Amino acid sequence: MREEGRFSKPHSSCGRLKMGRILARPVSDFENHRCLHRNRLTPRASFFPFPDKDSVLEKDATSPWVMSLNGEWRFHYAATPYDVPAGAEAAEYDDSAWDSIRVPMSWQLAGYGRPHYTNVAYPFPVDPPRVPDENPTGVYRRIFHVPGSWANMRIFLLFQGVDSAFHLWINGRPAGFSKGSRLPAEFEITDLVRPGRDNALAARVYQWSDGSYLEDQDMWWLSGIFRDVHLVAMPRVHIRDFSVRTELDGACENAMLRVQARISSVAAAGGSVEMGLFGPDGGIALDKPVRATFRAARGGEVSARMAAFVEKPLKWTAETPHLYTLVLSLKDAAGRVVEAIASAVGFRKIELADGVFLVNGAAIKLKGVNRHEHHPDLGRAVPLEAMVRDVVLMKTHNINAARTSHYPDDPKFYDLCDRYGIYVIDECDLETHGMGMAGKINQLTDDPEWEAACVDRMKRMVERDKNHPCVIMWSLGNESGFGRNHEAMAKWARRADPTRLIHYEGDHELKAADVYSMMYPAVDFLARAGEGKPETDGDRHGYRPNRPECLNRPVICCEYAHAMGNGPGGLREYWDVFYKYRRLQGGCVWEWMDHGIRRRLPDGREDFAYGGDFGDVPNDGNFVIDGLVFPDRTPSPGLVEYKKVLEPVMIEAQDLGAGRFKVTNRYEFLSLDHLKVVWRVEEEGVAIASGDADPPDIGPGMRGLLTIPYALKPGYAGGKSVWMTVSFILANDTLWARAGHEVAWGQFCLYEPSRSEPFAARSRRATSSKCRPVVGSSSTYSVWVSSRARCAADALGGPCGATGCSAPRASSAASLTRWASPPDSVLDGCPSRT
Repeated sequence: MREEGRFSKPHSSCGRLKMGRILARPVSDFENHRCLHRNRLTPRASFFPFPDKDSVLEKDATSPWVMSLNGEWRFHYAATPYDVPAGAEAAEYDDSAWDSIRVPMSWQLAGYGRPHYTNVAYPFPVDPPRVPDENPTGVYRRIFHVPGSWANMRIFLLFQGVDSAFHLWINGRPAGFSKGSRLPAEFEITDLVRPGRDNALAARVYQWSDGSYLEDQDMWWLSGIFRDVHLVAMPRVHIRDFSVRTELDGACENAMLRVQARISSVAAAGGSVEMGLFGPDGGIALDKPVRATFRAARGGEVSARMAAFVEKPLKWTAETPHLYTLVLSLKDAAGRVVEAIASAVGFRKIELADGVFLVNGAAIKLKGVNRHEHHPDLGRAVPLEAMVRDVVLMKTHNINAARTSHYPDDPKFYDLCDRYGIYVIDECDLETHGMGMAGKINQLTDDPEWEAACVDRMKRMVERDKNHPCVIMWSLGNESGFGRNHEAMAKWARRADPTRLIHYEGDHELKAADVYSMMYPAVDFLARAGEGKPETDGDRHGYRPNRPECLNRPVICCEYAHAMGNGPGGLREYWDVFYKYRRLQGGCVWEWMDHGIRRRLPDGREDFAYGGDFGDVPNDGNFVIDGLVFPDRTPSPGLVEYKKVLEPVMIEAQDLGAGRFKVTNRYEFLSLDHLKVVWRVEEEGVAIASGDADPPDIGPGMRGLLTIPYALKPGYAGGKSVWMTVSFILANDTLWARAGHEVAWGQFCLYEPSRSEPFAARSRRATSSKCRPVVGSSSTYSVWVSSRARCAADALGGPCGATGCSAPRASSAASLTRWASPPDSVLDGCPSRT
């Protein structure tokens, strides 16, 4: 039963997480690192099947062969796996006394157990692969109806994310087991369900598993079914998986589209797969369909390969996210369509050349952020509307890249990045940071016993996300030291997908990675990396990007400019260096959002909690509150500053009197013709002139001049400050912003009153009778502290006093005392808690 209160203490002694062993019981699947799964299907790309081509092409199409199981489930929370109700997996089990829980959602946010935040430390004793006996366990049950029309189809159950491991039963019969929290798990349940009738699903989810040792990321430890659950029907002969590759020629002008489909069949069967392509405007992009025949053996799989030449396709980049639609139609031997699937296709090429990485032949700068998945009310379950909010905020603040720190995100996020235009560094669900506190950080990633577990996580990410044009790099994980298992992961990924780059910050010698990645380097150290001068010493992290074997590789900062507290700082200095050196290709600010959890206080007010607020020990306090947006996704001042620094257009004054400005186009693929120039002249905030102009014709990465016709009155002497603001705004609506959205601006002083005019005279114009200005000579000053009283201060060391009040005369000169409250970056985010 659920305990009282939204965030209650765990049952029994769960909070102590003792390591007492029950010697008589056998090793469980959830603490056996050699047992990766039971009956889980091989990973595949994210797609849903449709009965025909017309239905798959409908806008916002919903397939009759797909059923969402999201919603209310029955739920029982137990202190250990050995305390779950006996027989709870049986179809006829009476769960009427159980609670209801929303799926998807982290169960701690529903009031079971409590959230626990650590940055590095594991919240349980380190003894891999074993986990505590007191391992909170949630049992989920759901009754679902299988349509009678699915009777002759194969039926699959797909979980997109379950933390951290789970066993599955259908109608009381074992269906499978899986671990790897932020990765999909799919099971075929054809022989376990009864079409036309209600069926029972039971899942036993374990808070801790051996997989938890590989998931020690800087975030809340949360549990449960936190992503979508779907029931999927497919024909007995169906497309099990497919891959898409676009090969651009040397000029990045024309392309070859290559598609490989994997066909699965219950019985021996023959047929064909037909490929069609539709342009961004919906028009047919191929002169005629491309077809490949196949012959599948009974219970086997076979591949069908197709290729087509595409002349001058529109290219996909973060600035120009042109998407085509690929449709694959599966036909039987008689030519009847039995299944159709669709996928977005972006024509783009990623390569290393001359020490930089290129997208469609251009060296890009990653203007990125690190994005965790978080929702203040649902935990790790992020609704689609919140994902859209994230992507729109990124685009409107000139951000072009996201690192999925530190695990693959919900598949819908990649769809959005494809559509809106965000480069993605797709990161494997692998971090062993806390192992460094117990011995060696790479203890697991350099242990052959754990190789299969590490490679399995890489394989499932790559296979799921391989068809997304937004993904430009595969990342081997985060803060896990470096070991042979990283090399094995990179080797597998390169063999499976040679079209993308490999990233891993912990590979300081580039044994596996293609780019040299760093965290939080000093700006001057980063500049030396850009210069490429040989060096003998690294920085405090041991980085040596200029060693001979690394000199011909690009450099990025996968994390920099920590956005905690009054951060991020030094953004302009970082980007001056990024722009100065071609080898330096940007980076991702840590991090996108605060991970605050909304809670209601006794007086009815709401706030956002952080580490330690739930009695979670050990914890790292408010180190989890370090984002560019607040927990409710409201932009912080830091995000506004980041937008300014990342502006795609730089405006500098050349001759203000003549209205001439130097303009630098920092877009990598666009000219400025999609923008409009607007300007205004203000006299102490009051507009006195305004206008608009066409942008100058400047190509990507080029410079030019902009002339704005304005004039102040000859001999202007109004005695007020006059400023001009020049803005570049969108000329037309886009997917992410309306026409008029400001992407860049510059501000210039046209007139400043002479400093020879007494400051007091100027000040009095802006003060009331109750607010007196400072007056006096260069050495003695008077400060009005009220409408009647004035204090005198001698800056040269003489005595000071007051008139108009009873205050005593000071015995010594005034002196300046300055003190600033220590920011979080000084406190290291971990202030003492009382």
